Amino acid sequence: MSAPTTTSPAEPLSPPSPGARQSRLLALVSLLALIALCLAWELWLAPTGRGTLAIKALPLMLGVLGVWRYRMYTFRWLSLLVWLYAAEGSVRAYGDRGISAQLAAAEVALSVLLFVACAWHVRGRLKAARLAAAGVSS
Repeated sequence: MSAPTTTSPAEPLSPPSPGARQSRLLALVSLLALIALCLAWELWLAPTGRGTLAIKALPLMLGVLGVWRYRMYTFRWLSLLVWLYAAEGSVRAYGDRGISAQLAAAEVALSVLLFVACAWHVRGRLKAARLAAAGVSS
């Protein structure tokens, strides 16, 4: 006899729910927008120095594939990482002038949006896993 298969909240065996698809789409769009903003800001729009701060987009790029594949672990660490970008945006929105301050405000907004999407996704997946473990269909 084979061992019973268990459902883990980390990797769904069934198709994702509509809520999981929506939260993933929101997270993916805000993540890609935040990456594009970081690169455009530091390379073309208001570069600091020689554009070396564009490297700050690299940690975000690591999360794209995990978000695309519904990896719970990615949503969790991304929801923590994004607060570094919110903090940087807050400091630069307060201290910079002109277009740089506007870009910093956009960075804060995108960071908060990404956090909300990640939290929504994780909470929904954990709730679905609890309901599945209890034998209740959602």
